[in-house]
Amino acid sequence: MKLMDYGLKPVDFNGPAPRAGEAEASLSRRGFVMSSLASGFAVASEPVLAQAITTDRKGLVAGEVSIAVADGKIPAYRAMPAGPGTFPVMLVVQEIFGVHEHIKDMCRRYAKRGYYAIAPELFARQGDVSTMTDIPTILSQVVSKVPDAQVCADLDATLAFARASGRADAKRTGLVGYCWGGRTAWIYARHNPKLNAAVAYYGLLEGLKAPELRPQDPIDLAQEIKVPVLGLYSGIDAFVKQETIAKMRGLVNQGGSGSEIVVFPNVDHGFNADYRPSYDKAAATYAQKLANDWFKKHGV
Repeated sequence: MKLMDYGLKPVDFNGPAPRAGEAEASLSRRGFVMSSLASGFAVASEPVLAQAITTDRKGLVAGEVSIAVADGKIPAYRAMPAGPGTFPVMLVVQEIFGVHEHIKDMCRRYAKRGYYAIAPELFARQGDVSTMTDIPTILSQVVSKVPDAQVCADLDATLAFARASGRADAKRTGLVGYCWGGRTAWIYARHNPKLNAAVAYYGLLEGLKAPELRPQDPIDLAQEIKVPVLGLYSGIDAFVKQETIAKMRGLVNQGGSGSEIVVFPNVDHGFNADYRPSYDKAAATYAQKLANDWFKKHGV
């Protein structure tokens, strides 16, 4: 699939999902695929357009860190203000391209706003997506094999790392996720009710369930979510149908979390990804304002 096609037509996110126990056996054989983050942009996301935003490091402490998890260590990108004090935590959750330059830049943008922003590489065990040349390979060989339980445990470990640093105010914690990370925002909000708030950019709401690996989609657990989640969705997204969004909105309203969903008309999946053809500056700018206000409203 060409980059220009990504977001314009449905693709198979499930791929050849491993059978029960197969993923665990694969991990025991391979261990961790990634011990450090890739530099630049993922190969499959190229060509990178000239409109791509680069946020400088002035006034920040920014760079790679290593996070201890249950079965080893995963790399992460962290950015925070260089001055003294503690800062609210912002978990930044990657797209299917992993923690590449765009996600690092999002961390720096949040750090500029006073956050301890950190993005763990949540595909570290399954594969290095930065070197893969096409999207179908990323989806079938890596994304489809990442268990939700592993993702939630790694995000828990990331919060523990932030707390231990002495620079983070873990009582004020938000999460922002993009694409694959947008789905994760809903999943983790249900997993961790102590999260203050989350923002989900165009995350899939259904269609990713797989035995053991992903037992529920966001739409299945919508009523159980107690964390206020702001869903930012696209009006012409081939991945997420408008009727699904409407159903999700009704279910979260019944759950009483205070979650809201905003749909941007006439923009496509990936409207925040400034390095890609799907980028829409007006929508991305307004969505960021909504996200900022959402976190502020909920004490992050």
